[in-house]
Amino acid sequence: MLHRPLLRLALALLALLGLLSTGCSSGSDALNRAPTKVVARTALPTVRVADLPPEARETLRLIDRGGPFPYEKDGAVFGNFEGILPKQGRGHYREYTVRTPGERDRGARRIVTGQSGEIYYTDDHYATFTEVLR
Repeated sequence: MLHRPLLRLALALLALLGLLSTGCSSGSDALNRAPTKVVARTALPTVRVADLPPEARETLRLIDRGGPFPYEKDGAVFGNFEGILPKQGRGHYREYTVRTPGERDRGARRIVTGQSGEIYYTDDHYATFTEVLR
């Protein structure tokens, strides 16, 4: 009866080799594949980071680094009083100023981030939002 365990082992090894040969790809195949598609979390319009204004991309870099931020209110809780973003508990969203060339004050542009990693951009002081895809 020693043959039955060896047969099972051989079948398991063949199955594993089959999975490895179909599940793995060569490095050149990986380079030829399309980049992973980022899926929007909401029904809002979307924009890729590369398509944001340069000042918004700079604000995102500051957020990623944890600051320092140029405006005192950067990082403050965003209340979502307009109800445009998905409903979340108080404190879920934070807002950051996006500099507007030629403006003396904070201007109307903001990046709003959520605790779950979501990012939104507005250039009209919260009247509309665009979901940022990374």
